[in-house]
Amino acid sequence: MRSIWKGAISFGLVSIPIKVVSATESHGVSFRQVHTTDGGRIRYRKVCELDGEEVPSEEIGKAYETVDGSHVEITDDDLAALPLPTAKTVEILGFLPAEDIDPIRLDRSYFLTGDGQSAAKPYVLLREALARSGRVAVAKLALRNRESLGMLRVYQDTLTLHTMLWPDEVRSADGMAPGENVSVRDQELDLADALMETLGELDLDELHDEYREALEAMVDAKEAGEPLPVGAPAPREGKVVDLMSVLENSVQAARQSRGEDDGEAEVHQLPQKKTASSKAAKKAPAKKSTASRKSTAAEKSTAKKTAKKTSKTTAKKTAKKTTATKRSPRKSA
Repeated sequence: MRSIWKGAISFGLVSIPIKVVSATESHGVSFRQVHTTDGGRIRYRKVCELDGEEVPSEEIGKAYETVDGSHVEITDDDLAALPLPTAKTVEILGFLPAEDIDPIRLDRSYFLTGDGQSAAKPYVLLREALARSGRVAVAKLALRNRESLGMLRVYQDTLTLHTMLWPDEVRSADGMAPGENVSVRDQELDLADALMETLGELDLDELHDEYREALEAMVDAKEAGEPLPVGAPAPREGKVVDLMSVLENSVQAARQSRGEDDGEAEVHQLPQKKTASSKAAKKAPAKKSTASRKSTAAEKSTAKKTAKKTSKTTAKKTAKKTTATKRSPRKSA
């Protein structure tokens, strides 16, 4: 692979000669612009606005446009002579845990390969030091006519550089999330967790660009004069009426797609709405019970009153008999 930058990694007093190679490539399908009436190719020509003539690439240079609209021409030699240590050096500034760098800051990825035999020992030294520490190195370098931040880490025994955006290049996320107060129930979170667990097992190496494959199949069909492949129906628009039901169906569908339809998802039923009839049915036994309690209390009260009357009557009769016995004269012998 062709290198796009040559320089050295500055690791304290250690210098590692390196070459920078692109770590990624695009496999997307590209289109050409054509004239729709006759199919002619549309091309862009670089024309000088002063004489109207087309200019070859070797005669095209760089210039910086000032505030008043004039241009200051800048040559490659001028850029190479900039008094910056990062012009030819990946200057390591410090080391951080990888989780301290938010992925939104990462831009492009490059492999760093040693440039010459003398680079082998310091290259392996830095690689092993990073691997053992579990940290990444934060560096600065000038690449593609601009100075960038970079993150160095170990990937498959290779030092890898990820260019990073400067803090002021990351836009604020204020106002992006829903502004209104949205409450999520624990039951909904439980189902979301179940869905995440079902979909969580993933082999990234098995993923592929289905859009590119469909596009290539369409091109092949048009070239051969065959019927075009039938596209997927457009998704229907609609409102989510019951989020719990949608989550439950999603869990079941995900498990069935993985051949796990023998087990049922752990679901939590939504609480049923109380109707007027159900409320009346629930209240009826309560009234009956109250009436029963009142009846029992009345019976007990009546029984107590009856017992008191009977007790008083018996006591009066006994008292009268005793008095009568005392007053009666004794018979002579």
